[in-house]
Amino acid sequence: MQDSISGKRQESRAIDALYRISTLSGKHLNSVRALESILDEVMKVFSANSVSISLLNASADRLQIEVSLGLPEQSKGFELPVGIGITGWVAASGEPLLCTDVSKEDKYFKLDERVRSEMAAPLMERGRTVGALNVDSCHVNAFEEKDLRLLVLMANEASRVLENMWMIQQLRKKADQLQSLVLLSQDISGTRKFDEVLNTISREGLLLLGCRLSAFFLYDEKQDLLCLQCLQDRNGKRSYSEELKPGDSLLGSALRGHRQVQTRDLLRTEEHHFIDLIRSENLVSMLVTPVIFEDVPIGLITHYTERSHRFHDDERMIARALADLGAIAIENARLYGRVFESEESMRKSERLTTLGTLAAEIAHEIRNPLMVVRLLFDSLNLNEEKKDESSKDLLIIREKLNHLEDIAGRILEFGKRRESFRKNVVLHEILADAAVLVRLKLEQSQINLCWGGRTKDEKVFVDKGQIQQVLLNLILNAVEVMPNGGDLFIDTKIIDERAHIYVRDQGCGIPEELKGRVFESFLTGRKEGTGLGLTISKRIMRAHDGDLTLVSTGKSGTTFCIRLPLSS
Repeated sequence: MQDSISGKRQESRAIDALYRISTLSGKHLNSVRALESILDEVMKVFSANSVSISLLNASADRLQIEVSLGLPEQSKGFELPVGIGITGWVAASGEPLLCTDVSKEDKYFKLDERVRSEMAAPLMERGRTVGALNVDSCHVNAFEEKDLRLLVLMANEASRVLENMWMIQQLRKKADQLQSLVLLSQDISGTRKFDEVLNTISREGLLLLGCRLSAFFLYDEKQDLLCLQCLQDRNGKRSYSEELKPGDSLLGSALRGHRQVQTRDLLRTEEHHFIDLIRSENLVSMLVTPVIFEDVPIGLITHYTERSHRFHDDERMIARALADLGAIAIENARLYGRVFESEESMRKSERLTTLGTLAAEIAHEIRNPLMVVRLLFDSLNLNEEKKDESSKDLLIIREKLNHLEDIAGRILEFGKRRESFRKNVVLHEILADAAVLVRLKLEQSQINLCWGGRTKDEKVFVDKGQIQQVLLNLILNAVEVMPNGGDLFIDTKIIDERAHIYVRDQGCGIPEELKGRVFESFLTGRKEGTGLGLTISKRIMRAHDGDLTLVSTGKSGTTFCIRLPLSS
């Protein structure tokens, strides 16, 4: 009778305990706190001396005591190979086990001298064992078969709670990772410096994957070399140098195959990179992710851990996302570098053109007085045939006058011999190519290029480079007067067999006192300007039987018109 009453009380406590365990997943506790609460309920139901939950480390194939109550302090974090001890056997077989007297059980592994009887039940998640719930007593025959069945019920309920909590934690982690990736993409999309892009990618990979080290290798296709560009640990960037052939390392298979590669034991793979670093830092596992842009390998991102670790699908997905973001950011940085180089080249070209124009103007101005000097010298009828010193001086003077005239003539001839570069070109191709040249400059300045009245097949007989120079000069001038961005309009019309190209900005206009002098040499309203851009442009247009004129200017903007005759 007494046993029946005692059994009913235990069943009642068990039902209450199962209910309390089932409510844990809705209390937003962390996993450790939830495990402690589960053990507290189990200990009360079975009047146990100690209870513990061990979780399986799949990478190391070992069981680790995650949380315990009543066990000695040294048992915290204790690891046991799967299959060893009662708990290890339960984790390996997925079956519960009752041992009423541990002294008679071969499977028993002694961890606490006081334990006399023990039982354990597996913790399951989606049909696979993830750990074990263990109950100990200091008395022999402390548990019965019905206790084991009850423990299985509590282990099942605990498994369900843990699965829900882990799922919530994973969702939160993924949300945080997604937010980090979004912020990272915003950060590196505005980064123009190549080194900053590599440092950011390496640092974020380290944080998102929780690794010991992260490295970025760039691939030099000409030399077939992988060159280390960035190495980071949890304290920041590290100074290290490394170069290797792709074929000499596991890295090469990731680069050549355009696929991720991982290894759980670097020392066993006989890896040929970071040899000293792997040993000194005790690096064990590695994930290699190729950085690919339009099927062309740019480099590799590598992540290293100091413990044996199998990178799961989510981690590999994050590494791939980092690699994709890195590829785009690297190409953007390279592209902007080429754009700035092109701008510098254009500036140099403009300076050279200006210098050539100045030289031609100076030669022209020198040639006139030189001709006067030459005529006056010839009119003196000096006798140069004498053998005295003065006659020799006269010969030298005549020779040098001829030399100066020849130099001036060559400069003028160089400046005007451009007809050989002219050919029939479709007008809209000239406009389209000019737009491509300034596309990134306009994007950077937040200026929209608006087209109107585009032509189709009309051709002009021109030096394409010079006409583009005129267009670029007008467009870049418009960019300078619109520091806050805006719209730049280019309209094309065909009037009386002539192409009229109107370029209109939304700047503040040309000052009233400069309107009539905009095409004069060295006239500029900018400190960095040469004052020759419009002058040279107008001369180019007139040399093509066309013209460049100021149509209108005011507070709402300025309009210039380029006129060119169509090809016959």
